[in-house]
Amino acid sequence: MRRVNGLATVGRALTCGGAVEKRLAQAALMSTCSSSSLNSHIFSQKLADRLGLSRPSLVRRVAGTMLFSVAASSLAQDALAKEKPRSEKFLPKEIVLYQYEACPFCNKVKAFLDYYNIPYKIVEVNPISKKEIKWSDYKKVPILQVDGEQMVDSSDIIDKLFHRINPDSSIPDGEEKKWREWVDNHLVHVLSPNIYRSTSEALESFDYITTHGKINFSSTFKDLFRKDGILLFIFNLCCFLINVGNFSFTERLVAKYAGAAAMYFVSKKLKKKHNITDERAALYEAAETWVDALKGRHYLAGGSKPNLADLAVFGVLRPIRYLTSGKDMVEHTRIGEWYGRMENAVGESARIKE
Repeated sequence: MRRVNGLATVGRALTCGGAVEKRLAQAALMSTCSSSSLNSHIFSQKLADRLGLSRPSLVRRVAGTMLFSVAASSLAQDALAKEKPRSEKFLPKEIVLYQYEACPFCNKVKAFLDYYNIPYKIVEVNPISKKEIKWSDYKKVPILQVDGEQMVDSSDIIDKLFHRINPDSSIPDGEEKKWREWVDNHLVHVLSPNIYRSTSEALESFDYITTHGKINFSSTFKDLFRKDGILLFIFNLCCFLINVGNFSFTERLVAKYAGAAAMYFVSKKLKKKHNITDERAALYEAAETWVDALKGRHYLAGGSKPNLADLAVFGVLRPIRYLTSGKDMVEHTRIGEWYGRMENAVGESARIKE
């Protein structure tokens, strides 16, 4: 296993290093691949001739050193990406996130909290009654309470938290700000027409929504339901039947399919509203646009750690990753490698289970 990992590491070095580094990495690779002392001697002699070095033993030492150095560098980079920096000046006693499970803006905030390993509680908001946030003048989600202090609007919440974790740093601007705005103004609008694109995908998504929270759907849906009374009636009725305990299995099943159908028709309205002609093409284009923005870097800013734009993109994509739309996105675009790195960097949820 160590040899396989070493080969993979040297492979990365061959694609990233300079001319001298590549020659030394090649030496390390060939030295590692030899399976006997005789083969090792033969390889070393050939490498000495090829690299213009007079002593094959020197090649073996250089190759071994290079292999160790490259492997150590790669491991260090992985460790840095997974590091959860915390400021001693920001140690809240209690953080509570009021959310809808499927809301992309709520998931942006959760990605930030998870990455920085900040423990938080979740309160699922009923989007019909909103009784859980009756205390607030702000009637949208997410709402974050930090030791009783209210924060609202996902981007503003993240800016405030970032400043408290990094009190000596200013809020990032330029490229990072541009792509965070792209997430809010474009990427989130591509998602709903995709996850409710067909009746089967609408059913799959409705299953996800009703099993990950009580009654929840994004604020975008609620706005559209207000404009279409029959859809609002159907959806509210379906949520009621599914979540209230004194209904039969058959009644809940009917409600499930009716709710999925309502979402399917809503997705068509969203598609028209945002001028989307082909849902999947729009999703693939958004994924490729983001990969192009990376310019070959592991993360948007380069280096070993994701920035706020990386976290924003990851946050809104995470709920769909293992739905049909998310699987298709990873299969048909180049975003999978970056997404995998982000999964490792963000790590496990910091949510406090109650």
